[in-house]
Amino acid sequence: METVEIQAEARDSRRKGPARRMRAAGKAPAVFYGPKRQAVAIAVDQKEFLTKVTRLEGSHLIRFRSGTGEIADKIALVKDIQYHPLTHQLVHADFYEVDMAEKLRVRAPLHFTGKAPGVALGGILQPLCRDVEVECLPGDIPEFINVDVSGLNIHDTVHVSALQIPAGVTVPYDSDFALVTVLPPTVEEVKTAEVVEEAAAPVAEGVKPEGEKKGGKSEGDKKGAAA
Repeated sequence: METVEIQAEARDSRRKGPARRMRAAGKAPAVFYGPKRQAVAIAVDQKEFLTKVTRLEGSHLIRFRSGTGEIADKIALVKDIQYHPLTHQLVHADFYEVDMAEKLRVRAPLHFTGKAPGVALGGILQPLCRDVEVECLPGDIPEFINVDVSGLNIHDTVHVSALQIPAGVTVPYDSDFALVTVLPPTVEEVKTAEVVEEAAAPVAEGVKPEGEKKGGKSEGDKKGAAA
């Protein structure tokens, strides 16, 4: 996996004035922490973060470029990102330090590949999950895992046991954990077909359709004749 480098610097988290000036200068507050260190308040560049990190899929390693010794060249994972609901600007980010020699658990996105024969028959490809948890060393984190659906007919399912897992990576799920299936045509389509069949069905013997004339004349005709 490629490591993404971003600029970071220490910041004073105890005062509001510097925080406002930091945001005005295009910076965003963040925190860097880990199992073997106290949390460090840092600032990252808004534009660089949005360009390099926001558009990434899955879990990616982040390396800090910094003049601050306690964070320079440290490796981290993004644990949380908060955006402004209107401007979509970065409000805050959490970075978790990782040890490159210790395994960790992260989530890897699933990419569904191939064309399912069941879809050509009117079925609907239904992913049951969009990502899975994996366990591996930080350097072995997969960008994504392919799920081949080219053998799926209606009602068929791909399970974890069918995945092609990269070397050094394990997926801690039961082998029969379902990932994607092909559903039959929708209930709405079935109901529509039933309505069409009912409209085309012959009238049962002895039942007169509404408005049918009796003896060659309708009730309205009889009243007119009587007048």
